Amino acid sequence: MQEQDSRATSFTTLAAGGDFRHELDIKRSRFITVLRRTGTEDAARDLVAGLRREFHDARHHCSAFVIGPDRSIQRSSDDGEPGGTAGIPMLEALLKRETAPGVSDLSDISAVVVRYFGGVLLGAGGLVRAYSESVSAALELAPLVRRSRLRICSAAVPHAAAGRLENDLRAAGTVMAETSYHDRYTVLRIAVPDHADAIAAASDRILQLTAGSARLTADGTEWVDEPRT
Repeated sequence: MQEQDSRATSFTTLAAGGDFRHELDIKRSRFITVLRRTGTEDAARDLVAGLRREFHDARHHCSAFVIGPDRSIQRSSDDGEPGGTAGIPMLEALLKRETAPGVSDLSDISAVVVRYFGGVLLGAGGLVRAYSESVSAALELAPLVRRSRLRICSAAVPHAAAGRLENDLRAAGTVMAETSYHDRYTVLRIAVPDHADAIAAASDRILQLTAGSARLTADGTEWVDEPRT
């Protein structure tokens, strides 16, 4: 499913950037959890393949991932652990993670837990707890963001005024999209909730900040990262 076809208008995901890693020692076994933001199944499987190469001497590389604003793609793998003791608990940790009180909407995220066996058998229940705890502990510390489908609006302004206007907009809490530069002007792009009142308020703000010299044009929608409040 394409993001633009989703019924959801927002979800929570891992902040853009590198992988997030966290390690637990449980009864002498090492559980290394790696989280990565992944928007496709191929990207999720690339993470697993890369970690198999990096930790080639580990006994298990268990994985789970959730993809799509509607969380329509959900997969998990026990990778040699007893059935149902690793991948499913990891997937449940992703699906049930509360990102706000009463809200569980984490998506576009993959988790791989690399296990180095320490010589002490954990039993089925112990494995379930260990793999679930490994992912949950990593999520407690990982940087998360809101990803929302917003209306992109643009305004063409003189180069000399662009920097000040962008600073003023950011100071007012406006979510900025990518700025583009042209020979005679700069196009500032802002992201606002996709409804008429929000677009009208943004347009009024641009008129006030530019003394009426710039007007806002509403374009299409895009998925944009926003700080979590």
